[in-house]
Amino acid sequence: MRPAEFRAATAEETRTLGARLSALLGPGDLVVLSGPLGAGKTTLVQGLAEGLKVRGPITSPTFVIARVHPSLSGGPALVHVDAYRLGGFPEVDDLDLDASLEESVTVVEWGEGLVEGLSEDRLEVHIERGAEGEERLVRLSGVGPRWSAVSLA
Repeated sequence: MRPAEFRAATAEETRTLGARLSALLGPGDLVVLSGPLGAGKTTLVQGLAEGLKVRGPITSPTFVIARVHPSLSGGPALVHVDAYRLGGFPEVDDLDLDASLEESVTVVEWGEGLVEGLSEDRLEVHIERGAEGEERLVRLSGVGPRWSAVSLA
């Protein structure tokens, strides 16, 4: 997969992008989200959740660390993790994310540098604030054989 770049002018466009990305995701997929505070990571996950048709609401799991959102349509569950407060891989390991990885779509905010060892395949999503208002720049890159032939164009 060649890296791809998208612009979203509003939070709603960020959610729409997440919903579009959900069509590429299935059981066993790991998505690693990075970007500064307020960049729109949870907003993108809201769109992913809408596209995956999972039970909501989708809010930042900062204080509970992880939430499981079961499918409402027979698809995979969404495991939504916020690694912001975790101190390193041992704390990530304590979450047992690998126990549900194969049957769920696992999305980890602030996971860069912490969760790559969970799977050789992952979709890395970096979100930055744009120059004006709610604009966001979203960069996607796939890692591993699973993503080698996927086109995001």
